[in-house]
Amino acid sequence: MKIKTHEDIEATIDQVFDAVTDFESFELAALRRGAEVRRVDTLTQPGQGMSWQAKFAHRGRQRVADINLEQFERPNQLRVWSKISGLTADVDVELVPLSRTRTRMTLSVDMRPKTIPARLLIQSLKLARTTMLRRFRKRVSEYAATIEARYKT
Repeated sequence: MKIKTHEDIEATIDQVFDAVTDFESFELAALRRGAEVRRVDTLTQPGQGMSWQAKFAHRGRQRVADINLEQFERPNQLRVWSKISGLTADVDVELVPLSRTRTRMTLSVDMRPKTIPARLLIQSLKLARTTMLRRFRKRVSEYAATIEARYKT
């Protein structure tokens, strides 16, 4: 199942790339929500090969997520692969400069089930696709607004 959206952000492409690769802030946000996040790699600079393991409770069960940064092409593209309980997901972030101070961020998520329970989850997501897509677009829009607010001059 693939979902995709885009947002135009009033910030330079480098500023937007810095925001979407601020992995420490994502780790802190997950920790604030009760997840346990641990870096698995030994890289000192952000780049391809970074990986994390996260543990969190969802729907009454403890889940484990393995997350790998597979593609890191500054300042245009980023790809993250993750596996959570029989479900794999590729998250692609593509940045295109529209002008010196405006950037289009395209975010796509491709989820593929590997187990029967994951297939049931994807099927239920497909049934609620309109609602889920609306929530996804709203969250991406809110994130784009926080990036704009961060770099507003």
